[in-house]
Amino acid sequence: MSLKVELSDKVYWLGFNDRRKHLFENQWPLDKGVTYNAYLIDDEKTALIDTAEAPFSGDLVAWIKDLLGAKKLDYLIINHMEPDHSGSIKDVVTAFPEITIVGNRKTFPILEGFYGISKNIYEVAEGDILSLGKHQLQFFMIPMVHWPESMVTYDTTDKIIFSNDAFGSFGTLNGGVFDDEMDLTCFNEEIRRYYSNIVGKYGAQVQKALTKLETIEIKLIAPSHGLIWRSKIPYIVEKYHMWSKHEGEAGAVIVFGSMYGNTEKMADYIARFLIEEGVKFVKVYDSAKTHTSYIINDIWKYKGVVLGSCAYNGGIFPPMAHLLSDLEHYGLRERYLSVFGSSSWGGGGVRAINKFAENIKWELVGDQVEARCAPNESDIDRCRSIAKAMSLKLKALE
Repeated sequence: MSLKVELSDKVYWLGFNDRRKHLFENQWPLDKGVTYNAYLIDDEKTALIDTAEAPFSGDLVAWIKDLLGAKKLDYLIINHMEPDHSGSIKDVVTAFPEITIVGNRKTFPILEGFYGISKNIYEVAEGDILSLGKHQLQFFMIPMVHWPESMVTYDTTDKIIFSNDAFGSFGTLNGGVFDDEMDLTCFNEEIRRYYSNIVGKYGAQVQKALTKLETIEIKLIAPSHGLIWRSKIPYIVEKYHMWSKHEGEAGAVIVFGSMYGNTEKMADYIARFLIEEGVKFVKVYDSAKTHTSYIINDIWKYKGVVLGSCAYNGGIFPPMAHLLSDLEHYGLRERYLSVFGSSSWGGGGVRAINKFAENIKWELVGDQVEARCAPNESDIDRCRSIAKAMSLKLKALE
């Protein structure tokens, strides 16, 4: 017998907790796992909204058959073609060969490319409505949130928005399904890490999508990953407004690249001096140990960023180069940046961060400091000057 979780009358959550997968999209660590959420509407006509990753396809089909009994599955609505959403499509079509696949004009070339499916398709456009009987489904396009074919499905009857990747998160649900069944402190970091690394590059498109959603009444937000929002909808919508506008809170993230500890010492001095100057939130990361997704998560949160690197073969320490590349790729704006580092027989680390600063156009705060070999008293005093300059900027946000 399948687990039965109803969002409303005859609208079911079909979700899978994946605790075995180590990397999402083969790059983002999943320390707390991830969920794949599909949804089933059992009306005069029946509809499945999205599927799940391929390893869960057998359980998904069995779950649908258990809930529908002798009824057939009439529609498969594809909000997003990425395989973590669409990986079970072939098995669903095999199990329900008369099914009609619903998507937009950008959906179907990807559907055929991934799975060789081109028959029994039904194209919808912005604002179109599909009647299931009691439930009327309306479709809104949200291109590049975060693929070009991305859309959301809105149940106008029960006021549920099936939001695709928007408002989703990393992390398994562990018995809960709705936001008011769970301790959000366990999810807040994973919600923002999901946004900053998966959706964050497309802030302008997120703003356009939010503008569309403001025109409709929403009682439930049902994303493809993570918990379902029903009690704290204004909370998560406001977070998306803030993150997509690149707003930052009054705190600082210090990231260093250090081979033998000298640049790390400078990072620790700056951190201590920031605390002494009254900055309440300071995070320090070793770029060689912490995955960039966690670092970027905090840089998305806090306004102040302090980057330091030793020199490495006439350039920058490679893990720092990776971080800088990712930050440029995401196009995060409106941050304060301070620069430090060390060199020995030749420089390169500070020079590379300065080049990054030119490209990303963050506001430089304080004078840079580059220690020769180990930091001396003068270098430490200059680290204090960086902390003072950054603290003045951050205190103005409070």
